[in-house]
Amino acid sequence: SGGREHAIAWKLSQSKKISRIFIGPGNAGTGEAGINLKINPEDFEEVKKAVSDNDIKMVVVGTEAPLAGGIHDYFLNHPHLKDVPVIGPVKNAARLEWSKDFAKSFMTRHGIPTASYRSFGKDEFDDALAYLASLTPPYVLKADGLAAGKGVLIISNYEQAASELREIMEGKFGKAGEKVLIEQFLDGIELSVFIITDGKSYKLLPSAKDYKRIGEGNRGLNTGGMGAISPPPFVDEVMMDKVTTRVIEPTLAQLKKDGIPYVGFIFLGMIEVNGEPFVIEYNTRMGDPETEVVLPLLKTDLVEVMEAVVEHRLDELTVEWHPDTAVCVVMTSPGYPGSYPTGLPIQGLPTPFGESRVAVFHAGTKRESGRVVTAGGRVLAVTAWGPSLLDARAQVYQAVPSILFEGRHYRTDIAHRAFPHKI
Repeated sequence: SGGREHAIAWKLSQSKKISRIFIGPGNAGTGEAGINLKINPEDFEEVKKAVSDNDIKMVVVGTEAPLAGGIHDYFLNHPHLKDVPVIGPVKNAARLEWSKDFAKSFMTRHGIPTASYRSFGKDEFDDALAYLASLTPPYVLKADGLAAGKGVLIISNYEQAASELREIMEGKFGKAGEKVLIEQFLDGIELSVFIITDGKSYKLLPSAKDYKRIGEGNRGLNTGGMGAISPPPFVDEVMMDKVTTRVIEPTLAQLKKDGIPYVGFIFLGMIEVNGEPFVIEYNTRMGDPETEVVLPLLKTDLVEVMEAVVEHRLDELTVEWHPDTAVCVVMTSPGYPGSYPTGLPIQGLPTPFGESRVAVFHAGTKRESGRVVTAGGRVLAVTAWGPSLLDARAQVYQAVPSILFEGRHYRTDIAHRAFPHKI
């Protein structure tokens, strides 16, 4: 129902190989790319009924929760669904995202560069506190499981870190916090790297950088993402060679060695420290708002890519990308990332995209009494692409001001400078 899913549906809708696209549950924007279905993606019985009723031939999983719940396994083990391909890994492989302890252990065991860490169960508070005291600030605390993007805390004060540690162990994040990781803090520049794999080979997608803080100059609270650029100008061939040889290829080789089949996207949350890449986390699906800047650059039919994945012939396909740069600016509800109102009418939305090099991807929207209104914290992801970063940035900031809803907020400094410490 988010901007990522709208971007995927939009790209799929450009294919001549398919007749219908269904999005569940969708939003006001996805209805322009296909047919919205009122289903809960985490209710596999509802998904099964939608697939059967609509003769759906492929399922693309946008979000992490159904993967963590084992939707791919559900299809493989169901007599009427086992032949319907699913783009997304089985539950055991999705552990790379839904268990941070598993992911860190996997990386440490296989020599994939990442921050040093230790994990603690909820009955090991005293041991965790002693380890915390052995570190120098800032302190990084991570809930082991999925916590809706809120399970990672970076704290500069020891007393506050100790207090947060206790709160997590006492249930602040529910089951997700039954195990807590305490990590070494890495100071560097974050970037997002994406691949798609069929379990045998892979294709590298353009890298991206997102902007997490709510305020200008990367100040204020963390959010789900206030914007993104792709590709980031500071990521050169030397860095990508290091990421490929030290992270991507070892990850895929060791998954295979450990007997963990993997089909779908892998999103590598990376940090560059003094020219060296380290993995912050794995995600087992595409990112948001990164998808909104990566997919507009894809020249090859996305359906062809996904067919090659499920048929395990990705190595035979040439995937082409436009040599452009894309910039995305996210528009949010007033009060986000805290509490916010919903149901605010949105005015000034452009007509469906056509040949424009600006796309408005809906995130938290719905249709109500014939009009589009807000229905979430992150409301819209406005993306533009062009031959240069400056061109794309100029286009996106020309488009954003004309879209109006009460109390709207967006950052005006996305892609402000093409230097690492400025963007």
